[in-house]
Amino acid sequence: MRNKTSPAGGTETVVYQSSLTLSTATLTLLGDLLRGHLKKIGSRWRKLPPGRIATIVLAVLRHDQRLADMAGGNRISATTVRRWVMEVIELLAARAERLDRALKKVTRKGGHVVLVDGTLIRTRRRTGKDNRRNYSGKHKTHGLLFLALTDDKGRLLWISAARPGRSSEITTARYNRLVEQLRAHELGAIGDLGFTGLDDDPDNPVVITGYKAARTKPLTKAKKQVNKLIASVRAVCEHAFAHLKNWRILTKLRVSARYATTLLRALLVLTNIEVTR
Repeated sequence: MRNKTSPAGGTETVVYQSSLTLSTATLTLLGDLLRGHLKKIGSRWRKLPPGRIATIVLAVLRHDQRLADMAGGNRISATTVRRWVMEVIELLAARAERLDRALKKVTRKGGHVVLVDGTLIRTRRRTGKDNRRNYSGKHKTHGLLFLALTDDKGRLLWISAARPGRSSEITTARYNRLVEQLRAHELGAIGDLGFTGLDDDPDNPVVITGYKAARTKPLTKAKKQVNKLIASVRAVCEHAFAHLKNWRILTKLRVSARYATTLLRALLVLTNIEVTR
């Protein structure tokens, strides 16, 4: 019996259908954003219309579709798809608000408190020093740490720049001068036990956390009730992260830390459109 090493006959591309579970408002906004950008830069021709480009980019972000797969199904090159994805991500990230503007908007709307939390986005394992920096001993995996603020209804307001996975939430908050920004805008924040000790003014705290139990000093019934109340208030913050991670491109990032920051801020804009539609 002879071994056949030649490929199977027929070179036709097989294209299958897949559902994109996103609202029409998201697709329309992204298409309009692309049309405005193309008009601004004077681009008179693209291989596909802005609506089709928006659909391809959303498929990559939502379902983590590989660029070569999307390119083959639309008769374009993978390099073109990559360029479109990066272009759209840059446009969306530019619409994300900075920390001071996000807090100013909360104050202008009559808000008094925000919710703060951190999350680790998994990344591929790197070699050398980058491997050690991105390894999180808490989660036992490689990733990048992001800090986020939400309002009391669970709407994402701001996402920090990416930090190495070995960083802690409290260190990331200090790096972004979160306490100083909150005091400047006369706002308070509610966080989990990872932010205990963040506020350096115990007489006039702006960051509220629960109580930690010690081995020799268990929590009283009243302190347990306080922790339960804080956890119930912070539930909407966990829901916000759940909505953000519905974008499957975050399952395991294969990009640099700088590009990961741009990607997360672009997804923040898309998440708010989807949640508040």
